Amino acid sequence: MVRSSRITFSSAAAVAMAGAGGSSSDDDEAGEEIESAPPLRVGEERAIGPWGIRKRLLRDGQGWATPVPPDEVSVHYVGTLPDGTLFASTRDGGGEEPRTINLGSGDVVAGLERGICTMKKGEKALFMLPPLAYEDSGAPGVPIGSELHFEVELLSWLTVVDVCKNGGIVKKVLSTGVNRQTGELDEVTVKYKIKLLDESIVEESPEEGSTFFVNEDAFGEQGRAAKNQFSAVPPNSAVNMDVELVSLKPVVDVSGDLKVMKKTLKSGDGLRTPHDGETVHIRYIGSLEDGTVFEKFGFDGEPFEFIIDEEQVTVGLDRAVATMVKGELAEVTVKFEYGFGSTEVQRQLITVPSCSTLIYEVELIDFTKEKESWEMSAHEKLEAAEKSKVAGNDLFKIGKFQRAAKKYSKALSYINEDGHVEDEVEKLVKTVRISCWLNHAVCCLKLKDFAQAISLCSMVLEIESCNVKALYRRAQAYIELYDLELAKTDLRKALELDPNNKEVKLLQANLKKLQVESDKRDVELYANMFDRITEESDAVSKKRKVENVNHNEETKSSDAEEALEVVKGH
Repeated sequence: MVRSSRITFSSAAAVAMAGAGGSSSDDDEAGEEIESAPPLRVGEERAIGPWGIRKRLLRDGQGWATPVPPDEVSVHYVGTLPDGTLFASTRDGGGEEPRTINLGSGDVVAGLERGICTMKKGEKALFMLPPLAYEDSGAPGVPIGSELHFEVELLSWLTVVDVCKNGGIVKKVLSTGVNRQTGELDEVTVKYKIKLLDESIVEESPEEGSTFFVNEDAFGEQGRAAKNQFSAVPPNSAVNMDVELVSLKPVVDVSGDLKVMKKTLKSGDGLRTPHDGETVHIRYIGSLEDGTVFEKFGFDGEPFEFIIDEEQVTVGLDRAVATMVKGELAEVTVKFEYGFGSTEVQRQLITVPSCSTLIYEVELIDFTKEKESWEMSAHEKLEAAEKSKVAGNDLFKIGKFQRAAKKYSKALSYINEDGHVEDEVEKLVKTVRISCWLNHAVCCLKLKDFAQAISLCSMVLEIESCNVKALYRRAQAYIELYDLELAKTDLRKALELDPNNKEVKLLQANLKKLQVESDKRDVELYANMFDRITEESDAVSKKRKVENVNHNEETKSSDAEEALEVVKGH
C-alpha cells in the first residue's frame, strides 16, 4: 500500500479547496491520442498525427503506458539536420545527464513533445519534424525552415496530476502503490514533509506516520508562524509536500445516512458478499464509545452464526456484515437508531444504556452460499421461490411488512426470468408469481407505497384480467391517491365478477361516501369561485363608474376653463 507523491500547493488553491469542502473534479486529465494504428515494429516508419511528423522505431519499450501532459519526462535526445549536422544533444562531451521536460510547458519544440507522447518507457525512436521557424535564440545553427531530426530515448517519467484543474495543487507521483483511489470518508496514514520553495521545512509527520480522514487543506492566505523547529510560512506561499501513503482504511457509509459506518481494517478475499437468507459465520466484539465491552462472541470455540436479514442481531451489524467479503476484518460504528434504540438493553456482559452508539470489531470468517438463480433448474427455482414466499407470509403475519416485501421480491427474482420450462412447471410458476405480486401489493398498501401497489396489481391483471383481488387492491391504492374514477372502474368490474364479495361492496360504499364529499367540496369551491369572480366584477364596475364620473367632471372643468379663456380673449 506504499505510494509516494510530491504535491505542490498554492495559497489560492488552499482557499478554494476549503471553500469547496476539499472536493475537486474526479475527471482524469484528457490525453492527446497520437496513434490509432497498430503498434510500430522495430525499423518501421509511420506518420503520427496531422502535423507532418514521422516516427521510426529504433528500439521497443516496456509495457503499454505512454506519458501525457503535464507529466515530467526524463529523456536523452540528439538533434540533427537532414545532412547530419548536430545542433543539440544531451550527450555532448560524452555526458550522460538526461534532460527533464515538463510536457505541455513549451520547454521544447511542439513536434518533439508530440512525438514523446507516443513513446513507452525504455523506447528509442527517430522523429522527423517538418520545417519550423526558429528564433535566433532558440537553436543556434539551425537554418529557418529546416527539417529537424531527433533521436530520442525515453528513460522514465513521473505522472503529474493537476488536482484542482487550475494549477493550484499539482501532484507528482514519485512511486506507485496499489491502484486504488481514496474516498472522502477513508482513513489514511501518511508520512509527509512540507517545504517552502527554498527547501525550508515547515511541517513534518512523525516517523510512524500521521493518521487522518480524507478532507484536509493547506495554509491559506494567512500563512503560519514558526513553531517548534519548523520555519514560518509566509502569507500566500506555495509549498512542496513529499507524501508517502503508508496505509489506507476504506470507510463506507452502509446505511446511507452516516449512522452505520464500516471501516475495513483488513481486506478479505474475493468479491462475493452474503445475500439475504444466507448464514454467516463471524467473530466479533461489541463495545460502547468509552471502550466498555458489552458482548463478545466466536473467540472461545465455534464462530457466531446468524442469518442475514432475519433480525437476529442489530440492524446495523446485519447490514454491515452483508457488505463484507470472506476474511474481511472491519470496525463498524452503529448509531442507536440502528442499534438497540432508545431503551436500555441487557446484553451478555453489561446493560447497554439507552441511545448508545455501538462499536463492533467484526471478522467475517465464512458464509454459506446459496445457488445463484442461473445455476438452478426450473424445479429448484420454483422450490426456492415458494420457500421465500412462505417466509414472507410468516413475516407479514407478525407485522414485518418491509421484510415481508423483500421476501416476495426475492421469490420473484427466481421465477421472473425468461426461459423455456415445461408446461406443468410453468403453470405452477405462474401461480406463485401472481401470489407474490398480490402479497407484495398488500405490503405496499401497509407501507403507504400506493404507486408500487398499483404497479404490482397491474402486472397481475395483465396476465389475469379477471383477478378480483388485484382489482380490489388496486382500487384501494387508487382511493388513497384520490383517483376516485379509476377506483370506481376497478370496483365495478370486481363486482361484476363476484357480486357477493363483501370486502368489495364495503370498499364501494366507502368510495361513494368519498365521491359525495368530493362533489360537495367541488360545489363549494366553484360557488366560492363564482362569488369571488362576481365580487371582483362588481368592484371593477364600481371603479370604472367612479373613473367615468371623475373623467366627466374633469372634462366639464376643462371645457369651462377653455370657455372662460375664449371670453377673456374677446
